[in-house]
Amino acid sequence: MNRHLIDKLADGGELTRQELARLITDDSREIAAYLAERANAAREQIYGRQVFIRGLIEFTNYCRNDCYYCGIRRSNDAVSRYRLTEGQILDCCRQGYDLGFRTFVLQGGEDPYWTDERTCQVVSAIRQSYPDCAITLSMGERSRESYQKLFDAGADRYLLRHETADSEHYSRLHPAELSLAHRLSCLQALKEIGFQTGCGFMVGSPYQTIDHLVEDLCLIREFKPQMVGIGPFLPAANTPFEREPAGSSELTIKLLSIVRLLHPRVLLPATTALGTAEHDGRERGILAGANVIMPNLSPLEVREKYLLYDGKIATGDEAAESIRHLTASMKKIGYEIVTARGDYLV
Repeated sequence: MNRHLIDKLADGGELTRQELARLITDDSREIAAYLAERANAAREQIYGRQVFIRGLIEFTNYCRNDCYYCGIRRSNDAVSRYRLTEGQILDCCRQGYDLGFRTFVLQGGEDPYWTDERTCQVVSAIRQSYPDCAITLSMGERSRESYQKLFDAGADRYLLRHETADSEHYSRLHPAELSLAHRLSCLQALKEIGFQTGCGFMVGSPYQTIDHLVEDLCLIREFKPQMVGIGPFLPAANTPFEREPAGSSELTIKLLSIVRLLHPRVLLPATTALGTAEHDGRERGILAGANVIMPNLSPLEVREKYLLYDGKIATGDEAAESIRHLTASMKKIGYEIVTARGDYLV
């Protein structure tokens, strides 16, 4: 049994790479349950039984990159492309604000249309209209100067998943023009500028090994991001990996618990990918130590066009209906949806 490793981690000890690998590969139900129990206790000590909601606005599915796993990759001609206008984005924020959202997440592909000038204009407009709200951006790799402009315009947080912390593995998931070194330099720049910064990785991506997952955990331990996004790899049609098997939900949930114990104050979403892989995936993620959910505020007519992977959930619910459903499902497992900004607690 590896319970002593969980206790060591929960009590602030540092596990070796070998010990982390032992925890990851121990697939007994008892270990998963005990991990979740200790992770829950760690989360409740800091954040209580509150689940923070973020309003997700998927504002463009154009992307200049050709990542092998992604459904909106540049060379996927089957995608119906769209961009929201500034007015549409502000409408989403207005609707979300009326429903109680106090964080907006603008997520999109690396779309060259969204220059610094255009993006800063939108960020400034949101900041001016909703001074009590947090603005999170997830727009991929940009220059340090660009990140600084976005921060100065009023953005608070930035999500940039590293996908894998092993450079050789990274090269097998991305075309040659993309590198892990550059991705990590972007994350470092974001943190230095003052963003609450989020990284994260896929679980079960093609060619992934246990050693790769250990590297991901070590990166999180060393970088100490304010947010971590973890979800199972889900294959997308018309990509090189469309016939690859999906990643394990069970392993994803276990890794959520390990991340919570590694970094107790982290803001940790139960991702849409996890909810797609398992009908109760988001609830199980919360019970394993997660404390963030991101309902979709995007206009209904574009949601089915922002398909990073196949089978994505919640493309048909109005935002208000989605909130009612989430509130009920969280209450059922003993948690409370709250509409505060939900900042990282230092």
